[in-house]
Amino acid sequence: MNKGQGFGLGLGKMKELAEAFKKAQQVQQGAQQLQIELEEMSIEGKSSDGSVKVVVSGNQEPRSATIAPEALAKGADALSALVTEAMKDAYEKSTETMRSRMEELTSGLNLPGM
Repeated sequence: MNKGQGFGLGLGKMKELAEAFKKAQQVQQGAQQLQIELEEMSIEGKSSDGSVKVVVSGNQEPRSATIAPEALAKGADALSALVTEAMKDAYEKSTETMRSRMEELTSGLNLPGM
């Protein structure tokens, strides 16, 4: 190894590395704040006819379900299908919310897979 060469990283690379660490810390702090926000969100999903509604948090934690009397009158199989529709709707909405919020948080970082 030649004298004065260090690890082969020039000052420009060290500055880029320091900036990357700074951005990573910002993302970590933002992710912690986002986690709190997602826990506090209420996202509603509905069946196609609107007779069943479910509410989940932004983290997809179930919060409540509302079933209209006309949904009950349709029988167990139909009610099961309506509840499943509402749950899928809430799940898709919460997943999209999480994805878009994470994209906002990590925009400009060029992270693989994001």
